[in-house]
Amino acid sequence: MAPQPAADPAAADPAADKAGRAGTAATGTEAGRVLTAAIRHSAGRATAICLLATASAAATIALPAALGHTLDLALNGAGEAARWTALCALLVAAEVLLDAVSAHLTGTTDARSTAWLRRRGLEHLLAVGPRRAARFDHGDLVTRLSGNAAEAGGAPAAAATTVSSLITPLGALAALVLVDPWLAAAFCAGVPLLVLLLRAFARGSSDSVSRYQRVQGEIAARLVEALAGARTLAAAGTADRERARILAPLPELAAQGRRMWQVYGQAMVGGGVLVPLLTIAVLAVGGVRLAAGELSVGELLAASRYAALAAGVGAVTGRLGALVRSRAAARRVGELLAVPPVAYGRRALPPDGTGRLELRGVTAVRGGREVLRDVDLVVPGGTTMAVVGRSGSGKSTLAALAGRLADPDEGRVLLDGVPLDGLGPAELRREVGYAFERPALFGRTVGEAVAFGSHDPGPAAVEDAARAASADAFVRRLPAGYGTGLADAPLSGGEFQRLGLARAFAHAGRLLVLDDATSSLDSVTELQVSRALTGRVRAGTRLLIAHRVSSAARADLVAWLEDGRVRAVGPHEALWELPDYRAVFAAGGDPEDREEPRVPEARAAAEERR
Repeated sequence: MAPQPAADPAAADPAADKAGRAGTAATGTEAGRVLTAAIRHSAGRATAICLLATASAAATIALPAALGHTLDLALNGAGEAARWTALCALLVAAEVLLDAVSAHLTGTTDARSTAWLRRRGLEHLLAVGPRRAARFDHGDLVTRLSGNAAEAGGAPAAAATTVSSLITPLGALAALVLVDPWLAAAFCAGVPLLVLLLRAFARGSSDSVSRYQRVQGEIAARLVEALAGARTLAAAGTADRERARILAPLPELAAQGRRMWQVYGQAMVGGGVLVPLLTIAVLAVGGVRLAAGELSVGELLAASRYAALAAGVGAVTGRLGALVRSRAAARRVGELLAVPPVAYGRRALPPDGTGRLELRGVTAVRGGREVLRDVDLVVPGGTTMAVVGRSGSGKSTLAALAGRLADPDEGRVLLDGVPLDGLGPAELRREVGYAFERPALFGRTVGEAVAFGSHDPGPAAVEDAARAASADAFVRRLPAGYGTGLADAPLSGGEFQRLGLARAFAHAGRLLVLDDATSSLDSVTELQVSRALTGRVRAGTRLLIAHRVSSAARADLVAWLEDGRVRAVGPHEALWELPDYRAVFAAGGDPEDREEPRVPEARAAAEERR
């Protein structure tokens, strides 16, 4: 997934709540769509599997008749018995070969369908954006895109083999009618019990499998959360407590697993009792018919085999079980696909634009609370504006809206007079860049991590951006410099943050949003980065989420947020005369920023900026 804004973790896109309700209501429909799409994607291979399985079923159905006729010929001493024996051997060989080819094709179809479904799910997840995807826990997403996608990907082959698996009992029943209608009548007396058995299995399996997969996702979500905070858990000495929390749903998982096996076991036990009874009934009637001279020994042999095939609950139950698991998994994948992707327009920004950012009547709701309320704010093109406020005032939500990582509930956000939702994705991401408090680095090497973005800026631009972010010096001290693998680079929190800044600088457009992106830097490094931001990075508008006095002082303007509203906009030195404004920095930020003696230094920074 793309990197997410640093703060406001509980925030979710307003459309996400609506999407969640709509997705829940349409879960069953979406599951059907997922299965249909998977079957269409593998239609050719599924058809081949169905044809192979059908041919194997035909050989299976033909074999008892051939065996019975061969036995009658052998008992009568006919010379054609050897030829029919060869035919029986050929049918057995054909059945084995067809089953082998079908099994191989089934495996490749499952793999291809799963890969396609995972790719589709991942592309959709990235298309919905970080805010709408926030309704799913990370571990749950991994479960949906891995295990659930694999089970749903098995649907094409499962559907193909299920169709063919029905051919065997139906064909065996038809063959039994041809052998002797009385034998077929004896068998049909127990068919209603078979139907009830299969129906109960399908219903019981569907519910238990769905619950089992849901609990699996819950455990995975807790595990991923614990792994992300492994150092904190180790330092707090709460590993045992956290292990208990992660495994708390395990009893329910075990209960649903036992329930699945109980349902399957009941079906198999029922089949194990019913099938012999039906076979015995057919043999009993067949014995009477044989004694009356109306049935041959070979026909009785064929009839007994057809009765067993017609009552083949095991094969049908296995196929139904696979379909039930596929549908339950497709339901979970469908919940993800039901979240609507972010819609984009086709408008382009004016070529002579300066990066003027406007928020008009913007209201944003997060978790049922108005984080921003009727915000009107203008950031003049080419200026640096710092956004300050107490924790929870809506700073990071405003930063997310400024670059359309989220959409407002009400109001509009415009860049150079063009609404952000009217821009195409390529233009939006080319002209609006982000740097986060906790950047996520992608790529095999440090150089690739800095170059990662909508376009490759080239090695020279990467190194220049790293120098602007005060990262070039420590990168060159790494074993292979910019070619050092990310996994092999021992980076501190500040160095990690500087690489995130370098990536943003390398892709800077007309608007650059820094969401507390210098919080881990010391004062000297922050000053160096601030100077480079105005002198070495592509000119444009800067929106800076600030917690330090020095950061606000170096900005051209400061937007002061309070309770989701813009309380004031102006130069830092002018706002500093207000006690409530000074209290914002006293309530949060680094201790050094709360000291009054630093005010002259902050003013000096403002003078330097001018």
